[in-house]
Amino acid sequence: MNSVLSRANAIFAFTLSALAVLTFGCFFSTTFNTNLTDVKIVSTKALVKNVPDYAATREKNDLGFLNFDIEAEMTKIFNWNVKQLFIFLTAEYETPNNKINQVVIWDKILKRGDSAILDYKDIKAKYYFFDDGHGLRGNKNVTLTLSWNIIPNAGTLPFVKSQGSHRVEFPDEYFSHRIL
Repeated sequence: MNSVLSRANAIFAFTLSALAVLTFGCFFSTTFNTNLTDVKIVSTKALVKNVPDYAATREKNDLGFLNFDIEAEMTKIFNWNVKQLFIFLTAEYETPNNKINQVVIWDKILKRGDSAILDYKDIKAKYYFFDDGHGLRGNKNVTLTLSWNIIPNAGTLPFVKSQGSHRVEFPDEYFSHRIL
């Protein structure tokens, strides 16, 4: 009475249902993890230059240069549902023109199996740290924060901010020499 195709369809439907239940179990078993770790960020150099912004109106804007140290142990974030971490360092500050400014200045992808201990010394910002005006010179409250997105095997993509941050003070004068 049952043909080969109807039996294959029943096996396929059962297999698909079993995989869906296992995937939900994988997601649910790690849903309530806090995914937090202590982070230590220290800035070693902060300079600001006044350079033309060629992409916009060619008027001069502030360009910040930062060197920093990062120490963090990300091993306790990795579990059997974490495929990789997208880690990024943001600089957040306030200017008279804008209440909140956020700039990503460095990032890294940590895959499962990579060394999950971050111990970087005197690294430079990976991306340009432009301000749309003159908000970096003399700014004494630029906050560096490490954050990460967890890329799971199954489930949502949580965004986590680290527990530690660091405040950077930019100098009151523009740096006029060439940056190496």
